[in-house]
Amino acid sequence: MPDPLIRFSHVQKHFGPKVVFSDLTLDIHKGEVMTILGPSGSGKSVLLKMLIGLLPIDAGSIVFDGHSIEHVSERDFVDVRRRIAYLFQGAALFDSLDVGENVAYGLREQFWHKMTEAEITARVAQSLSLVGLPGIQGMRPSDLSGGMRKRVGLARTLALQPEIILYDEPTTGLDPINTARINHLINSIKRSLKLTSIVVTHDMGTAFSVSDRLAILHRGRVRLVGTVDDFKHTTDPFVRDFIEGRAPEIEDVASLLASS
Repeated sequence: MPDPLIRFSHVQKHFGPKVVFSDLTLDIHKGEVMTILGPSGSGKSVLLKMLIGLLPIDAGSIVFDGHSIEHVSERDFVDVRRRIAYLFQGAALFDSLDVGENVAYGLREQFWHKMTEAEITARVAQSLSLVGLPGIQGMRPSDLSGGMRKRVGLARTLALQPEIILYDEPTTGLDPINTARINHLINSIKRSLKLTSIVVTHDMGTAFSVSDRLAILHRGRVRLVGTVDDFKHTTDPFVRDFIEGRAPEIEDVASLLASS
């Protein structure tokens, strides 16, 4: 197997006395969809932010495409970030801009000296079509449903033509129909654009629908990494409880009450 595109090796991260990662080790391969699972506070979003240099690591290493990036300068990190696009949890659209301007924003920031306005306009239209929202460039974010806002955020991400997309809770707050639509888009992007994707989610339906592999975080490290089938058939009690949404301590109390 070729070397991974991204490798976290024995990464440590603390916020004061709180230990987020004591030994994070994980490989992510080119072209795969890796889903990161874990309880709230386990470090899922922290992992994404360390990858793009928004948070420094305290120890260990992060290798991207064969190069260590944990100690590169802010200027050098610009080249890394141009290859990675981040889809924020709330879509993070600018309400003062219309949809077309939102999708074009990153293009104008990164490629102002390389793309003409006609090329930007064409890229915006293409990106909105990819997410099933052609022709809505003139609409305002305030006029969009939650599901449409997420898709516009994804269009803005795709407009940059990244090699890697980071999805931070892409289906949070969406109804089942829009959740299914976002899952379908993630799968379509994987098939048609061959991008590498890292998905952070609590939604097991999304996790099982879009993933090539999954990793679950627990107590500062990866508890289990494997395929969807590996997760569905695991005997690890923590992972089983997480997948099935069980709270063992509550079940134990219920059992005690039933037997009293």
